[in-house]
Order: sequence, then C-alpha cells, then structure tokens
Amino acid sequence: MSTIQSAHASPVILAPARDAGISRPLVFLMAAGAGLAVASLYYSQPMLGVLGADIGAADQTVGWVPTLTQLGYAFGILLLAPLGDRIDRRRIILAKTAILAAALLTAGFAPSIGGLLAASLVLGLSATLAQDIVPAAATLAPAEHRGRVVGTVMTGLLLGILLSRVVSGVIAEHYGWRAVFVAAAGSIALLGVALWRGLPRFKPTTDLGYGELLGSLVTLWARHPGLRRAAIAQGLLSVGFSAFWSTLAVMLHGAPFHLGAAAAGAFGLAGAAGALVAPVAGRIADSRGPALMTRLGAGLAALSFAAMALSPLLPEGGRLWLLVASAVGFDLGVQASLISHQTIVYGIDPAARSRLNAVLMVGMFIGMAAGATLGSQALAIWGWNGVIAVATAASTAALILRLFTRSDR
Repeated sequence: MSTIQSAHASPVILAPARDAGISRPLVFLMAAGAGLAVASLYYSQPMLGVLGADIGAADQTVGWVPTLTQLGYAFGILLLAPLGDRIDRRRIILAKTAILAAALLTAGFAPSIGGLLAASLVLGLSATLAQDIVPAAATLAPAEHRGRVVGTVMTGLLLGILLSRVVSGVIAEHYGWRAVFVAAAGSIALLGVALWRGLPRFKPTTDLGYGELLGSLVTLWARHPGLRRAAIAQGLLSVGFSAFWSTLAVMLHGAPFHLGAAAAGAFGLAGAAGALVAPVAGRIADSRGPALMTRLGAGLAALSFAAMALSPLLPEGGRLWLLVASAVGFDLGVQASLISHQTIVYGIDPAARSRLNAVLMVGMFIGMAAGATLGSQALAIWGWNGVIAVATAASTAALILRLFTRSDR
C-alpha cells in the first residue's frame, strides 16, 4: 500500500490499516457503547429542579451542570477526537470509558455544587468516546457495507439521546438524582469490560505530533471540498433542527395550546423515527450512493419545516398533529443526511477518519448553537412563523448545496 500524505506539510509514514471486517455482535456492542456514552450528556437535564433543591444551589447555578457538560463535549470533539488517528483507538476508548465512569461516580457523590460542576465538565470531555467509536466502526467495516454499519452504530447513539432523559427521570423520581449517576457509572464500567474483551486494536494512521494533528484539521478543511460541503450542509440542517427544539416548549406553553413541559418532552419521541431510519439510510447510501440520501434527507427536512406554515389553516387539534408529523419528518431527514454525510466523510481519507469526523461534528455543533440563538430571536420578534421561516430557509440552503454538488471528494 502506498504511503499516504498527511493533511499537514509533513508526510505520514504509517499506512492505514485495511478494512478487517466487523461481526454483528461487535456492531451491536459499539452501538450500545455510543448510546451509553452520549446518554451521559443528558441524564442531568430532567432532574435539575430536584438536584438543585437537594444540593442547596440556586437554579441559575444548577443550570451550569448541563452547560458545562455540553461545553466539555464540544471541546472534547475538537481537542481529543483527532487523537484517534495518532493513537490506537482501542486505548483511547478504554481510557475515556474509565474516566467517564469515574466522572459519573464523582457526580453521584458530589458533596457540593462545585464538585458536581467539575465532574460535569470531565463527564462531557470523556463522553466523546462516542465520537471515537463511530470512526472505529467505519474503519472495521468493509467499504461496501460502511453505510449500514455506521447507521447501526448511530442508531445506538440516537437511542441513547432519546431514552436518557426518560430513564433518568424515572430513576430520579423513585431513588433520587444521585442514584442516576451511580447507575450510569455502573453501566459504563460494564461497557468498559465488554469493550476491553471485544474491541480489536487499531493501527495508527499518522505520526503527527499533537499540535500538528490539530493544525491538520484546517488543512483537511482546505484540501477536501467534500468535507466542507458535508460540514456546511449538516450544519445548516442543524440550524433548523435546533431552532425548532429550542423554542418548542415556549410555543406550546402559550396560545392556543397551553401545554406544559411534559407535552414538549413527549415530542422527543419523534427522535425514535430518526434512530430507526439510520440503518435504512446507511443501506441506501451503500447501494445508491450517499449523495442521493443527502438530497432526499435535506429535501424532506425542508418540506417538513415548510409544512408547519399551514398550521393557521387548521383547527387546534389539527395543528398539534401537524407539528407531530412535521417533527417526525424533519427528524428523519436530518438523521438520514447525517448518516450519509458521515459515509461521505469517512471515505475521503481512511488515514484521517477521526479528524474528518471531528470537523463534521464541529460543523454540527456550530449549527446547533446558531439555531438555538436564531430560533429564540425569531420567536421573540416574529413569533412561531419566524422560527418556521428560519428552519425552512436553513434546510432549503442545505438542499441547494447538495443538489449542486458534483463530487464528494
């Protein structure tokens, strides 16, 4: 195999390992690992009220628990995920698993809000093991089945996001908030044992130093138009996704619905549709090409957001059902596009999959943050129709970008 040039000025002297294949039990183990890892980010959200009262902290201070968790995850993707190209991914995954279990246990026994906040930051950083597992699965999968394998692992990740709030709410109600973190630590410890026994070793694909490794992210962005298009398109879809979810509870609380937080939380079940469609999207990406799925996904998202503009023409019950149907539709579109964009990105340069994934995920996080800001501003100035306009415009822009894409390299 010929020497592969790095995304930096110096050449890479390590050739990427060949696709070694991946068994079905290992796929399911990696899916479970991605789900349990990312679930750690969301356990705290449903129990912040109980947590604050028990630990003696003000609501504003307790609000920093999920904030620091998410910030830790974002910084972990940017600063730690690229190491998967430099160090055996198995070592990284097992190390992060141990740190995550310790952080969750520390959070469960935290005597004060200060200790809980520190544990939350470490928790977010180490939960990025989910973003090490996904490129690891892509590396093990044969090229002709990469979309399906990535889709299955992403199903686990998405189900982790979907079910984490439900599980933590039930456990916290019956056994207290500390029991949630302790139980989560136990699940991660068991996961670590299973991964230690089942996960193969991965040959590093670059010998770049840490500084050069981070610098190569910029070079990869400049060198590969396919990476730029994938990150920008998925970021635009994330703008609409985040604009909707960050304003939904406020909108439902007002006229004409006057619904509480429980109703808004129930809308999260629409995420199950995205989780279930992930393997299907992966199979279509394998057989028909990922570019087609990115267009179909972006088109479905744009259409679903635009359909919500018809809400004033319907009775109150019809408006609610339209919201539900639109939420299912755009979630399907966004998740199908994500799987397809990951398939595209992982095929660009096998020696840089961890860094390529980091760039794609950073693009998503930027879109999420922008969507939350734009959605809140639009709701305050123009009402719910403003939110719909922002989401529709962003998704349409993603569709246009994908429609005029000729190459994904």
